[in-house]
Amino acid sequence: MHKNILVTGGAGYIGSQITHDLIDKGFNVTVIDNLSTGNKILIPRKANFVRCDIANIKKITDTIRIRKINTVIHCAAFISVEESMKKKEKYILNNYVKTKKFINCCIKNNINQFVFSSTAAVYKENEKVNEKIKENFPTIPNNVYGNTKLLCEKFLLSKNNIKLFILRYFNVAGADQKLRTGPIIKSNTTHLIKKIVQVSLGKIDKIEIFGNSYNTPDGTAIRDYIHVSDLSQIHLKCLHYFKKNKNFKKTILNCGYGVGYSVLEVVQSAQQLVKFKFNYSKKRAGDLSMLVANNEKLCRLFKWKLKKQKVSSLIKSATRWQKHYEKILN
Repeated sequence: MHKNILVTGGAGYIGSQITHDLIDKGFNVTVIDNLSTGNKILIPRKANFVRCDIANIKKITDTIRIRKINTVIHCAAFISVEESMKKKEKYILNNYVKTKKFINCCIKNNINQFVFSSTAAVYKENEKVNEKIKENFPTIPNNVYGNTKLLCEKFLLSKNNIKLFILRYFNVAGADQKLRTGPIIKSNTTHLIKKIVQVSLGKIDKIEIFGNSYNTPDGTAIRDYIHVSDLSQIHLKCLHYFKKNKNFKKTILNCGYGVGYSVLEVVQSAQQLVKFKFNYSKKRAGDLSMLVANNEKLCRLFKWKLKKQKVSSLIKSATRWQKHYEKILN
């Protein structure tokens, strides 16, 4: 089996979890990350780490040749919906223009297997509250971040002679069970579960819910949360599928549990673990009312029943990691 894997963004939250899990399975992993948002502390010692930008074609080319890379898992990207609405050019340059350069460089160097980290943010606003989104649902992003990912998807799908999994992540949460990696929570985070972790550790005293007039039962946005470890396993299943199915070409898969929780439900679940207050503020630009995956295609393709984890367990997992991480720093 092809064992030499390149993970871009491998110093980030999701990329580092994938890297750890790949190494556990005996893969030789090279991580490329410019550390603009990633953290070197998350990279496994057994990984080959190359600090560079994905647009540094000479360094990428040298790395591919020296490490004999044959498969790429491309996680590197800026991912804040809110920031993307304020800094459009930054997101288009980093997420799309640089990805095109990088992919072309990989193909030029005979790499033909790719797993691409995309997002549920590529989907059109869903007007039916109870409808789970299938992969063929219209893609009309409501924000710049989603649009940059959709542009990358179209670019990759246009390439001939490559094998490709496009993975549309829904809301990722939780941390590595072995406490090797997890989300590094910055003070300005807008991610709900990260905010809850901050509350539980006494960093902040209340939570802001952005919008309570969405077309949902309680007026707050509904999201599908998936544990980062389960998401990582999906990437390993993609690699296994490449090996077992020589004639495989390209597909798109939703990565979520297929269960929606409203922001208010998540907050109320967290209040069972720790006492805190919350308040409502106005909707954020680019936010959708409901994003819940129909994951039947993924489960069918991999012959795998993806079991959901409770929101409370995602919160506990992330909190446990954050306490551990802060001890490391001190």
